[in-house]
Amino acid sequence: MELVSLCKNAKAAKYELNRLDTEKKNAALKKAAEYIKAAAAEIIEANKTDLENADKKGMSPALKDRLKLDEKRIDGICEGLLQVAELEDPVGEVLDEFERPNGLKIKKVRVPLGVVGIIYESRPNVTADAFALTFKAGNVVILKGGSDAINSNIAITKVLRKALSDSGISEDAISLIESTDRETTKAFMQMKDYVDVLIPRGSAGLIRSVVENSKIPVIETGAGNCHIFIDETADAEMATKIIINAKTQRLGVCNTCESLVVHEKALDRVMKKVAEALKEKNVDIRADEEARPVLDCNAATEEDFATEYLDLIISVKTVKNIDEAIEHINKYSTHHSEAIITGDYANAEKFLKEIDSACVYVNASTRFTDGFEFGFGAEIGISTQMLHARGPMGLRELTSYKYRISGNGQVRG
Repeated sequence: MELVSLCKNAKAAKYELNRLDTEKKNAALKKAAEYIKAAAAEIIEANKTDLENADKKGMSPALKDRLKLDEKRIDGICEGLLQVAELEDPVGEVLDEFERPNGLKIKKVRVPLGVVGIIYESRPNVTADAFALTFKAGNVVILKGGSDAINSNIAITKVLRKALSDSGISEDAISLIESTDRETTKAFMQMKDYVDVLIPRGSAGLIRSVVENSKIPVIETGAGNCHIFIDETADAEMATKIIINAKTQRLGVCNTCESLVVHEKALDRVMKKVAEALKEKNVDIRADEEARPVLDCNAATEEDFATEYLDLIISVKTVKNIDEAIEHINKYSTHHSEAIITGDYANAEKFLKEIDSACVYVNASTRFTDGFEFGFGAEIGISTQMLHARGPMGLRELTSYKYRISGNGQVRG
């Protein structure tokens, strides 16, 4: 009953938010940033409890890094709120406008999605990011975080609700489901009478569970088994620079490179240098039979090619040509982000056209798949499906549209 009540309150708030103008939304976001900054010590203290629990559970360093909040990351949360306040409000944008022969004037206008449910795991910054984007796009958000970050999420949500209330806006524009048991999560996925869309953000297992069990329409944000293909004409220095960045800059994020595909003629000239650099960063290289003698590394299994490690591990597959590379990537990819390193224009264009992923790069790191890097502000996630959005989900991806039709007495014959 507590979950139903929370969802009912969110649906009621949906109609209030629909009436808010841009000025009031921006003022509330700025107040939220001010309040988060003022409550930094309280939020970090709550986060310490989560980190202590993570130690007891034996959480990996990469996942603990996702969980951790400090002054710098709190500042980042505040900056994200302020950046969203500065972004153009998508609500009310006229997407199309035309007049029919019978005199009906039709406008296609951008509108909020409504009540957005977000189920996510151990990144507490998502709590503020999700609020900022959904709120600016005129939506109410119901958050269901994981148990790993529950204390951090409660602390952040409390501050955001206070900022809304002090701005004269319903604090139910954001709600957090505090229960961490699986039954509550399953029950939340059945709340189709109150929630308009559900967005899972986290591991492949979490996303699969939501897709399979939800009665609410789902936008999948993907796990990231991201690939980089080293083509025959790749520059060795460029390849090393890009791959070290894509693999080691930050391990616990979905746009990290997990798999390398290498043209057989680039093994000695390029991949050998890349492998040396990866080993200096303590990366465990797991390669196929053809690459192992050249790279002096561990053997890869079929499972390795399909794994999002979120760790200092990378797989290597050798191919004879770009067609084999594309086939391998499309087979094992999670359709998130893939890159080619090449000096061949035709191969670059072929890769861009035939790779079936949300973001496809030529001679650049996969780490750029990010709402901030794309200029969208904080993102809600990276959608790996075709509908309703694909790639980094910013403000516009959190809206739908409706048609407004004006007449002067027309009836249909």
